[in-house]
Amino acid sequence: MGPLTALLDWLASRGLEIVLIVLGSVLLARFITWVGTRITDRIDARSTGGDVLVRSEAAKHRHSLTQVITWSLIVLVYTVAAFYVLDRLGVPVTGLVAPATVLGVGLGFGAQRIVGDVLAGFFLITERQYGFGDVVSIAVVGGGDPASGTVEDVTLRVTRLRSADGEVVTVPNGQIVKVVNLSRDWARAVVDVPVPTTADVNRVNEILREVGSEAFADAGLRRLLLDEPSVMGVESIDLEQVNVRVVARTLPGRQFEVGRDLRERIVVAFRRAGLTLTPAPPLEPAPAGAGSSGRPGTKP
Repeated sequence: MGPLTALLDWLASRGLEIVLIVLGSVLLARFITWVGTRITDRIDARSTGGDVLVRSEAAKHRHSLTQVITWSLIVLVYTVAAFYVLDRLGVPVTGLVAPATVLGVGLGFGAQRIVGDVLAGFFLITERQYGFGDVVSIAVVGGGDPASGTVEDVTLRVTRLRSADGEVVTVPNGQIVKVVNLSRDWARAVVDVPVPTTADVNRVNEILREVGSEAFADAGLRRLLLDEPSVMGVESIDLEQVNVRVVARTLPGRQFEVGRDLRERIVVAFRRAGLTLTPAPPLEPAPAGAGSSGRPGTKP
């Protein structure tokens, strides 16, 4: 009965304290997560539909900063709870200082990349290089194709992007060597219109200016534009075509939508005016012996 009584006494005292500490840390972590979610939702609700670019950039930074603070507080809560549990179990916490120092030095050499990720994430947040909702293109160590998409989550260690295909891309912050922010303050939609060299360039410029004026007068497109689209003139000259450039300043991240709309309007306007865009070059014939398939560009 002696050992059983001692076990019951320990469960009634220290064991109950450990259970309460673990339960309290879990509840506190969930409360912190709930508060962080409420704050980010309120930030998003206030910034939705606003055309004030400075306020939208501040909202992106506040959203990312709230996520980082929430994550740091949760880590702190669980760390403190772990120390209290060790103390209730009778493990001398002060006696772990020396072994922890040795272990920390060993982990420091083995976890240099993690430390680098955290430091890089700290500077990403404080320097406001990008934030939640920004459209970015990130080049990583080792080259290759950059990771492009919309920022969905920024922590001290990683950045998560949602690509145009719906894929989630996770990039360690310490591996980032270059960031191209496509939605900072304002963006620019660039449309190059190829026309034959025989076309009247002055007439083409006139049609493009009319398209820009009509687009700026459209209530649906006007909210995305900062000013009326401008015709920059001939951008390049080839043997069979010239490229006339149209640019439009847009709200952050909306340049792709505006560019698609302008292209549709230009095609309709050219068709109405009886002008045509430069056709694609014909397919080259296949080499002899390629066989007969009845398709264009192959010999029978």
